[in-house]
Amino acid sequence: MGEEEVSPKGHSKGLDVVRAIVENCSKRGVGFLTLFAFSSENWRRPPEEVSFLMGLFLKALEREVVKLNKNNIKLRLIGDMAGFSKDIQERVVLAEDLTKNNTGLVLTIAANYGGRWDILQATRAALANNQPINASELDEDWLSPYLSMSFAPEPDLFIRTGGEQRVSNFLLWQLAYTELYFSDVLWPDFGNEKFEEALTWYSLRQRRFGQTGDQITENHEENGK
Repeated sequence: MGEEEVSPKGHSKGLDVVRAIVENCSKRGVGFLTLFAFSSENWRRPPEEVSFLMGLFLKALEREVVKLNKNNIKLRLIGDMAGFSKDIQERVVLAEDLTKNNTGLVLTIAANYGGRWDILQATRAALANNQPINASELDEDWLSPYLSMSFAPEPDLFIRTGGEQRVSNFLLWQLAYTELYFSDVLWPDFGNEKFEEALTWYSLRQRRFGQTGDQITENHEENGK
């Protein structure tokens, strides 16, 4: 889900929406939910807003993780954690360690994250950890294990709120075949009712992955679906 420009009050209300949608996804048996909390470009926002967001992020890590653990939710964070304060970095480590053995919903928070950064850091890591390779031998399997979301399947549904119709440097590699849903509703007002509308829209989509609609229909019929 994409990030957007909202007020400090809106950010606080947005955290309530996060709680509601996480609970909804957990009850539904959704395997993975990824939220764009803070992009690498968000440092350009007014200093007072950035400071507020950092405080809110730290409080969320301190107060919400115990609840996540109690509900069998695994928390993962992706992004350049080196950009955050020592307090936040330590809380991230503690939160991931506390929930690492949980088997329910995997909740991923993208913080100080950018899709271009992700591809670049993955390339650097792949080059550092592999034997020299010819350019002609490079393929997706060579790079994919080093991407931030290598632990998860590619997203089925991307939701962008706030009337924006762009992915804003979010999961650029992973969104290649994702269904993109855009809503005019701001995130602080995007509760479970709007979330259900997005899921209903998604359920009516035909995911082709390069095939024709007839091929998809034939495959479903052959599989008895």
